[in-house]
Amino acid sequence: MTEFSFACTGVRADRYAAGPTLVFRLRVTAADGARVHALALRCQIRIEPARRGYGSAEADGLADLFGERSRWGSTLQPVQFAQISLMVPGFTGETETDLVVPCTYDMDIAATRYLDALTTGEVPLLMLFSGTAFIGEGGFRVEPVPWDREAVFRMPVETWREMVEQHFPGCGWIRLPRDTMDALLAYRSRHALPSWDATLKALLDDGGGADPPRRDPLRALTGTTGRTDP
Repeated sequence: MTEFSFACTGVRADRYAAGPTLVFRLRVTAADGARVHALALRCQIRIEPARRGYGSAEADGLADLFGERSRWGSTLQPVQFAQISLMVPGFTGETETDLVVPCTYDMDIAATRYLDALTTGEVPLLMLFSGTAFIGEGGFRVEPVPWDREAVFRMPVETWREMVEQHFPGCGWIRLPRDTMDALLAYRSRHALPSWDATLKALLDDGGGADPPRRDPLRALTGTTGRTDP
């Protein structure tokens, strides 16, 4: 069976993608200069948080994922980042190809929350490969790519931040349930607010300060549609 090895040689943010996208450059090597007609790969990418250090500000940002720093010996477990399928065209011996990874800025996703908390340095990634190889000189034979194929890569935090800034310049993003969105829309319409930013600021102002009596902004929000919290 043909031995394959994989290495990641770089990463960049795709400036022309419709959504946040990272492009990893992969080097694929077939032992003994074997001729490969095609390679159908499955790639799983994991973040390995235990393989880097963290400043105090980063530790505060990671508290909701891993708890207090004193517990990190047991809580700093790998975080799933992506699962991607890739078809590598035919080559002999060695080739390089792009692995395109669509990303999200949804802060409910553990990987996004982890990456957003980092301020500098590198993100330790582990890439796990498997799949099917079509190999042969005259005809071709089908061989599995073993499950133990992997590559280690350290992605600059700046690359992630560059990607996010391209699609969400100066902004964040949150996902809300439909009932909450309906309540927000009703609140915004009733108060003739010009934007979602103004809507949320109005709600925060409505709930801030120490002057009694002060009504509950969440109750005021859900009361506009008659809905209650799920």
